[in-house]
Formats: sequence, C-alpha cells, structure tokens
Amino acid sequence: MLRARIWLTCAAMLDPVSPVLVQPCRIGWEAKKRQVDLEIERPLKGPELLARMKGWVTVDVTKANEIFAKHGRIKLLDDRELVVECEGPSQLVDLEADLAAAFGGQVTLEYEK
Repeated sequence: MLRARIWLTCAAMLDPVSPVLVQPCRIGWEAKKRQVDLEIERPLKGPELLARMKGWVTVDVTKANEIFAKHGRIKLLDDRELVVECEGPSQLVDLEADLAAAFGGQVTLEYEK
C-alpha cells in the first residue's frame, strides 16, 4: 500500500495547499420541547474533507473525488492529513496521469519514489 499526500491549488493565492483537519466535527441537536445535552465529535472522512474544499481550490472537487476513487482511496492519515492510498506504484502513476489530464498542474501528489 502506497500513500501520497494530496496538494491542490488555492483559489485565492494560487499556491499549493493540502487540507488538514484541525479539529473533529462537533454535531449537536436542538429540540423544540426540551434541552438536549448531547454532542458527538468525529473527524471528517477523506472524501468529505476534499468535498468541503469546493470554492477554496481551483479544481472541481467532485471530479477530483471521482478520479481518486477510480485509482485508490482517500483518507485522513493520523486523522489530520489528506492522502490517497493506492495498491502499488502503477496505480499512483495512472492516478497522476488522470489528474494531469483533468486538471493540468492544479493537483499534485507527494510521495517517496
């Protein structure tokens, strides 16, 4: 299993950025007739974090998610860093080719060669 960190181009500054989860998502409830003192806290999953980048990066994140899913699986490494996991080097090479064809240099992968 090979992992590669995902770098996207920031829409505002045009620099490479990699989304990280700073803190888990907190969800609570409001009730009409009583107080609900319950919250759950959980990290976003990799595809959810990438989807939340819509408008913040220069690529269509829905299309990027589809391309990543075709070649591997997006996940959060250590519940923080956005990475893609592929079975082997040939899948990473194919993934990079598909990303380049779809987005040019707007999405890059960082991994040990």
